[in-house]
Amino acid sequence: MAIKELTFVVCYLTVCTAGHEFFSSTDQIVQLVEKKKDLLKGFSQYIDAEEKNVEIMKSVLLKLLLSNSDPVDPEEIMRDPVAAYKLLRQLRNEFINIVKHIELSFYQCNEYQYELEFLEIPQPEDLDGAASGLIRLQEIYKFYPEDIMKEMSLSADEAYHVGLVAYKEDKFQHAFLWFEYSLETLTEYSAITEEELLQSLISSAYHFGSLPVAIYYNNQLLNIDPTNEVRAQLNRLLRSQRSSNADIFTLNTESSNSYEALCRGEIDERTSQRQRALSCRYSTGGGNPRLMYAPVKEEVEWDEPRIIRYHDIISDREIDILKNISRPLVQNYGIGGRYEPHYDAEDDENERIATFLIYMSDVEIGGATVFPEVGVALKPKKGSAVFWYNLRKNGNVDLNTEHAGCPVLRGNKWVANKWIYEYGQEFRRPCSLSYWE
Repeated sequence: MAIKELTFVVCYLTVCTAGHEFFSSTDQIVQLVEKKKDLLKGFSQYIDAEEKNVEIMKSVLLKLLLSNSDPVDPEEIMRDPVAAYKLLRQLRNEFINIVKHIELSFYQCNEYQYELEFLEIPQPEDLDGAASGLIRLQEIYKFYPEDIMKEMSLSADEAYHVGLVAYKEDKFQHAFLWFEYSLETLTEYSAITEEELLQSLISSAYHFGSLPVAIYYNNQLLNIDPTNEVRAQLNRLLRSQRSSNADIFTLNTESSNSYEALCRGEIDERTSQRQRALSCRYSTGGGNPRLMYAPVKEEVEWDEPRIIRYHDIISDREIDILKNISRPLVQNYGIGGRYEPHYDAEDDENERIATFLIYMSDVEIGGATVFPEVGVALKPKKGSAVFWYNLRKNGNVDLNTEHAGCPVLRGNKWVANKWIYEYGQEFRRPCSLSYWE
């Protein structure tokens, strides 16, 4: 009502002042006296409405302050992907709540308008992406919902959202497990209802091929509403179909590929024995004067292809500078972020002859750089860097250099790449015509 009254006052002023020459008519001046009374009345109503709105905003602010659970160190909470997902949802809801009440203000010259115009509120697709990251972690590390929530739990509504994202991605088993968890944690304050969850469980179980489970949850719905003929017909339809032995409750823990196995830390014993034979040393770079004064710590991580790690190659100050440069581009790994197996060589004229990968953070669990073809996994170590040649001396891509970045299970992963191109390296690494080099 107050908004309408304010609109009336503004429009009223516009009508009264448009198209009149008050100095040419005494009657018009007399009418202004009456119009002033209307304006004062509207002004009073405006003040009342604004005061009410201020009280509402104070109440909202107080609630936000009392319920404020922002971490002292936001980067620390980002170490847990579930906590990061919850924080993203919380920030989105709080941003929307604050903006909604600020926009209700009648104060036309709102000093926050500039901030509102450039405020980036997390969108629904951001929440979906975060949920998809959690599901990706589950897939690679073979986790049930309870496994990934060791540090922090999700509410029934949050778990339902993760299940919906899994369902949209046709990952029906993970969807089912999240819906089941949501049902177990359902409270009277949850936005999702028991009926909606049972329907989701039925649908995901059906698509997974676990018909007995779908029938079981359909019976649960029938218990809630025995007169529901649609549910009764669905039961008859499900019973008429051929049942499968798909166990929707148990995840398959077998490795689908060597990339995922390496991410989980599953290394072949033969690989371990070969690694134990490798060495580390202080390198002077073949007599480089600067390295004679301060030798570099060089560790051979693998012999073929030759992968070298250099320890303490970059300082904390230099790392902070690189982080600050990359932050405007949000250039680090997000929730469940990974890099699929790939080659750094791009089949260009000036090819990437070698890669120098700098680790700018430690990672507690996950986040390894893995080479699936040779079974090698390199754990990130802050301040170190690994180097390898992408090309053989004959110019062909070394197929053993296929590598990938595993998703971070706990921690934050920051890396920087320096690619070394062919041009300018003719005398440092001469070409070879041999097929074997």
